[in-house]
Amino acid sequence: MASGVSRVILRCEDAMENQLLDLSECELMQVPDAVYHLMRHTELKSCDLSGNVITKIPPKFAVKFSLISALNLSHNQMSKLPDEIADLGSLQRLDISHNTFISLPSAIFKAPKLELLNASDNHIADVDVEEIKEAPSLIALDLRNNPLTVRCHDQIAQITEIQVDLTPRQREDWEDLNI
Repeated sequence: MASGVSRVILRCEDAMENQLLDLSECELMQVPDAVYHLMRHTELKSCDLSGNVITKIPPKFAVKFSLISALNLSHNQMSKLPDEIADLGSLQRLDISHNTFISLPSAIFKAPKLELLNASDNHIADVDVEEIKEAPSLIALDLRNNPLTVRCHDQIAQITEIQVDLTPRQREDWEDLNI
């Protein structure tokens, strides 16, 4: 356990130098309070929390790390994000792939500078296509390897304003019936 704590502290010290906080693969269940304390005088540009067992990000995360432009939350156990994620005014890249999302948090699409969203390999069945279209800066959205409904898949495939990556839809047996 102590090695995990010292690893987090060392990585926070690195981040004070390069503004890139890498807490990936630290067996974290949440962002430790100590991290907020250690990073209070650092203007973080990037935060990597991938490969942990984090189930949620608290609202204060967005307040404390309001200047980050890249956030990697992949390979965790998250199913939702706080609404405050919309307050990350510099966020350009967000990776929530390989989690347990069943829907895309609508707050994501309110982040003013978000350009790239990777939501692949989740459990997302339905997506609000209008929210995607109204996202102010979104350029690319990755929704591969999600169990999207047929209707949702077809609607998303119609989007032309941004690049959307989808897993090719398998035709259902009943769709081939020539009646």
